[in-house]
Amino acid sequence: MTYLDTCVVVWLFGGETDKLSKTAAAGIREAEEILVSPAVVLELQLLHEIKRAKTTALKVIERLSAEIGLAVCRLPFASVVEHALDQAWTRDPFDRLIVAQARVNDASLITRDERIRRHYRRSIW
Repeated sequence: MTYLDTCVVVWLFGGETDKLSKTAAAGIREAEEILVSPAVVLELQLLHEIKRAKTTALKVIERLSAEIGLAVCRLPFASVVEHALDQAWTRDPFDRLIVAQARVNDASLITRDERIRRHYRRSIW
C-alpha cells in the first residue's frame, strides 16, 4: 500500500513523470495498491478553484484511477484526524491529514516535500 502526496498526483496527471525521483517512480510502479487521502482530493479541488489547476479534482482522480489504479482511501475520518493531532511539526492541515492517512496504515507516502520526509519515516523520494 502506497500513498501519493498532492504534488505527485499533479505530476502524474500532467504527464510530468520526469519530475519524480527514480525511487518515487519505482515505488509507484511496484505498489500493489496506490491510494490518496481525501485531503489530496480537496487540495486538488482548491488548486482548481484558485486557477492553479485546469481540471477538477474528481476528473483527475477518475483518470488516474483508470490509468494506474489510483483510489481514494476510505479510512474513517475520525481515525485519521486522531492521528493528525500528533503531527505538530506542521500547521498545514493538508499535510497533517495526508501523513496521518498513511500513518494509520503504516504505509509509505511518496512525496517531494522535505519537511514531510523529515517527520514521516515511511516517506519515499
